[in-house]
Amino acid sequence: MVTGGAGFIGANLCRALREDGAVERVVVLDNFSTGRADNLTGLDGVEVVEGSILDADLLGRVFQGTDAVVHLAARASVPRSLEDPVATHEANVTGTLRVLEAARHAGGAHVVVASSSSVYGANRSLPAGEDLAPLPLSPYAASKLAAEGYSLSYGNSFGLPVMVFRFFNVFGPFQRAGHVYAAVVPAFLSAALAGDPLPVHGDGRQTRDFTFVGSVVRVLCAALHGVVTAPTPVNLAFGGRSSLLELADVLGDVLGGPLEMAHGPVRPGDVRDSQADQTRLRALFPDIEPVALADGLQATVDWFRTLS
Repeated sequence: MVTGGAGFIGANLCRALREDGAVERVVVLDNFSTGRADNLTGLDGVEVVEGSILDADLLGRVFQGTDAVVHLAARASVPRSLEDPVATHEANVTGTLRVLEAARHAGGAHVVVASSSSVYGANRSLPAGEDLAPLPLSPYAASKLAAEGYSLSYGNSFGLPVMVFRFFNVFGPFQRAGHVYAAVVPAFLSAALAGDPLPVHGDGRQTRDFTFVGSVVRVLCAALHGVVTAPTPVNLAFGGRSSLLELADVLGDVLGGPLEMAHGPVRPGDVRDSQADQTRLRALFPDIEPVALADGLQATVDWFRTLS
């Protein structure tokens, strides 16, 4: 079961799972608020159920016979959470609780939960290790921290096998730029391919640990096959640190020339710097090497060009 499976990360994960002969059946649950049905076009053996993770009755039905759940469904974006904190809480906290309940009543399915590096927030220690005190700066970050707490509590209280990953800035194919909440890589790419300046919030010196979606999917698949659990959240990133100015330079190299930038105001709730301590991830998945930033950007550019 992949909640939010028609979204960006979910679509990449479903493709990887269908290419894996050990997985007999994949069910996607998505309400298509941000996911797209055409992200799953051409995927045989994937059943798509349209519905909400807030619908307990629906979850009870579709979770029957489920061995494992990758819970990606969420109301993403810091700006969206500032506009409607309650909707973010309901989707990310109550929705996660509903998924955990459905997994528990389905016989104790292995649950892999997507959290976010945004939980570190105002904690300025870098690289960010999982033992740092979380200091959320936005309702979105707070909702992800609450979802982590519920997930780990179900492991302790009910013996549910749970793995919580903190995603850092994931990018790659199927991540579109057609809305105001677009992540930085698709926003940059869309502007660059249209010949427009790259939209930069602030001075561009803020840093992120950019992680190609193919690297993330490899870790998720390994966690599923090994039924990997952990008593704490685990960073799912590999310790890179690039500023937005550096990202623009690498993207320019991929596209064959320098790119113009247009600077705007800093967005409320945004973290200034982000970088993962990869120690726990490496201990659990020592054989997985990340895709380099330039290579990941090239693959993303190639996919973007198929859209035109």
